[in-house]
Amino acid sequence: MNTEKSKTAFEEAKKYIPGGVNSPVRAFANVGTHPLFIARAKGSKIFDIDGNEYIDYVGSWGPMFLGHLKDVVIEAVKKAADNGMSFGAPCLGETELAKRICSMVDSVDVVRMVNSGTEATMSAIRLARGFTGRNIIVKFEGCYHGHSDSLLIKAGSGAATFGSASSAGVPEDFAKYTLVLPYNDTKALENAFEKYGSEIAGVIIEPVAGNMGVVIPKDGYLQKIRELTKKYGSVFIVDEVMTGFRLSPSGALGRFGLDADIVTFGKIIGGGMPVGAYGGKREIMEFVSPTGPVYQAGTLSGNPLAMAAGNAQLKYISENHYIYEEIELKGQYLEESFKKSSDKYGINIQINRVGSMMSIFFTDTKVVDFKTACLSDTERFKKYFNEMLKRGIYLAPSQFESLFLSDAHTKEDIEKTATAFDEVMGIL
Repeated sequence: MNTEKSKTAFEEAKKYIPGGVNSPVRAFANVGTHPLFIARAKGSKIFDIDGNEYIDYVGSWGPMFLGHLKDVVIEAVKKAADNGMSFGAPCLGETELAKRICSMVDSVDVVRMVNSGTEATMSAIRLARGFTGRNIIVKFEGCYHGHSDSLLIKAGSGAATFGSASSAGVPEDFAKYTLVLPYNDTKALENAFEKYGSEIAGVIIEPVAGNMGVVIPKDGYLQKIRELTKKYGSVFIVDEVMTGFRLSPSGALGRFGLDADIVTFGKIIGGGMPVGAYGGKREIMEFVSPTGPVYQAGTLSGNPLAMAAGNAQLKYISENHYIYEEIELKGQYLEESFKKSSDKYGINIQINRVGSMMSIFFTDTKVVDFKTACLSDTERFKKYFNEMLKRGIYLAPSQFESLFLSDAHTKEDIEKTATAFDEVMGIL
C-alpha cells in the first residue's frame, strides 16, 4: 500500500498547521505512522489521495450513521445552498430540526442549536450553574465532553476529590469546581453527593463512554445518577454527542429508558455538517438568553446548510427504524467473529459493544472504567491498527476510541473485515 502522497501532504501541513492537523488524534501519533489525507468518500468507503480504498469504521467520528454521501442528505444540502449558505438570522429549518429532536427525545422540550459538541456541553454546564445558582460540576474519569476549560480536568488522588487541569492554559481555579469520579462506581457517586450535594450544580456523563474506548454503564448506574440528582436538586446532563440517535431512534436515553434534565447533541444531527445542540426541560431551557439570564450566542448557529442536512438525516432515521435492527446484526457478527479469531490464536482481548459502537481492548481484564481501559496493550494495538490498515480497514487511530458501524456497511464489508481481523490475529 503506497501512501507517499499522504506522507508528503502531512509534511507540508505541518509547516502551516500545529502538528499538521486540526484535531490532535488525526496525527496518527498513537499508531506510529503518518495520517492519511482523504480525497473523497462514498457509502462505507473512503479514498485517500494516493488512490487507496478503505472500509471506513470512523465515519467522521460518528455522524455518518447512514454512510457517506447519503443521497437524501446531499440533495437537501444542495437545495439549501442554492438559497444561501448563512444568514445570521432565523430560518425555518431551525424550527423544523428543533421540533424533530423534541419529538424524538422525550426529555427534550426546547432545544438550542450551536456549532459543535464542545459548544453544546460548555453551554449546558453554564446553564446548569445558572439554573441552580451552584458551582460544582461532577464529571467522570475517561469521559470527554469537548475542550472547554471546565471539562479539561483530570481526576484527583481520591474517589471524591477535586481534579486538576489536564491541559496547559487552564487555570487551576477552574478545576476546583469540577469533581471527577470513576465511571461505574456507585459508591464514589453516593459519597460525593453526601459530601457536596448542596453545592453540586450538575452531573455530566457519556451514557455509553466512547472516549476511553467504548465502556458500558453497569445496570442501574445511570438510574442512580438520575435518582441522586433529583434528590439533591442538581441538573442531570446526558452527553449524547456521540450516542444521540445512534444507539436508538431516541439515543441512549431511549435505549436505557432514562430521563435527563439537559441533553447535548452533535455530529449525527448535522448529517456531517458542523453542528451541535443542547436541549431539555422547558423550565431549565427558559433560563437561556433572551428569555433568561444565561448568555450563549453564535453567528453560525442554526445555519441553513447544517439544518437541511440534519433534518434530512433525522427524518430518514425516524422513518426507517429497521436500520437499528440491521446494524445490531452487523455488530453481532463482527463481535462474534473477532472473539472466535482471538480465541483461535490465544490473543487476550475484551470487546465492548453497544449497537453500532464497539471497541477492542488488548487486555485480559474486563474494561468497566478508565483505570481498566488503561491496562490495554497499546503497542499491540498499534501493530493491529497498521496491519488492518494494510488490508483496507480504516479504524480510529487510538486504542481509546470507538469503531462506528453505519447503515452503508454491506455484508461484503463485514465479511472482509472479519477475514482481515483473523489474518491479523494470526501475526500479532
